[in-house]
Amino acid sequence: MLLTTQQLFKACYGRYAIPAVNVFFMEEIHGLFAAAEEAQAPIIVQTTPFARDYAHAGMLLAMIGAAARIYPGVVYAVHLDHGYEEHIYDAIENSGYTSVMIDASHDDFDQNVSRTRAVVARAHEKNISVEAELGVLSGVEDDLSVDAAHSFYTNPAEVEAFVKATGCDSLAIAVGTSHGAYKFSGGQGLQFSILEEIRQRLPGFPLVLHGGSNVNPQIVERINAAGGQLKTDAKGVQDDEIRRAIPLGICKINIATDTRLLWTMVNREFFRDKPEEFAPTTPGKIFMDTYRKFMQEKFDLLGCSGRAVDFH
Repeated sequence: MLLTTQQLFKACYGRYAIPAVNVFFMEEIHGLFAAAEEAQAPIIVQTTPFARDYAHAGMLLAMIGAAARIYPGVVYAVHLDHGYEEHIYDAIENSGYTSVMIDASHDDFDQNVSRTRAVVARAHEKNISVEAELGVLSGVEDDLSVDAAHSFYTNPAEVEAFVKATGCDSLAIAVGTSHGAYKFSGGQGLQFSILEEIRQRLPGFPLVLHGGSNVNPQIVERINAAGGQLKTDAKGVQDDEIRRAIPLGICKINIATDTRLLWTMVNREFFRDKPEEFAPTTPGKIFMDTYRKFMQEKFDLLGCSGRAVDFH
């Protein structure tokens, strides 16, 4: 069942969160939908402009549509993550997406409002939800790079005026997360005082946590033991922080780094242990099964396992 993110958030607010998972290729999409159907968990399937350039938007949407037919019990939304106008308007006009994000967080407040409001007007004509962002996350992911010196937390005093002026359906906030595998090296964690004040100023309004991966150190260790050279001082969002954030209005938690690390671990270990192999399908099957189990653990953490029933 294909829904908008607004429909998903209306049901989950304050009770559980929905994982928004970046996908690039078939094995990820298979694993995600298989896990969601087995766990009866609603999901948000995300594509970035980088993924669209890599696989082509038509290919990604065709694979997502095929997965929805193969796994007909899955409740899902399709979201364009970190889009700029050229990507967003293409997604709105060429269908397939039920949600888009306008990333104008690097602009000043007034320019962010202006750009976001224009996207909202176009998207709402097609019943497409809009996620906006206020505050900037540091880190590196895809072709997005923001130096930590230029990152700043969301100012709670601005959120009411921003939401009212733009008409956006959800708001991504900067409360201490970062993009990419090298996050939280300073160990600061989520800033719950900021999150709590934003929730008080926007009661009932869906909030989004970008950079929501955990960066499991055991997976990093396994990658490096199989020939990788990843840094080992990264720290993602911890499970207890996720559980604490959900009642404070976090409805959508973005996951990208964790699934990339999973792919790297599976493939490095496979070809280390079986250097005579060369067929991509064998490690692909292992990855899909590993991915499926990983996502089911995420569903349990976010509290969305069994919640597809809310939408039938």
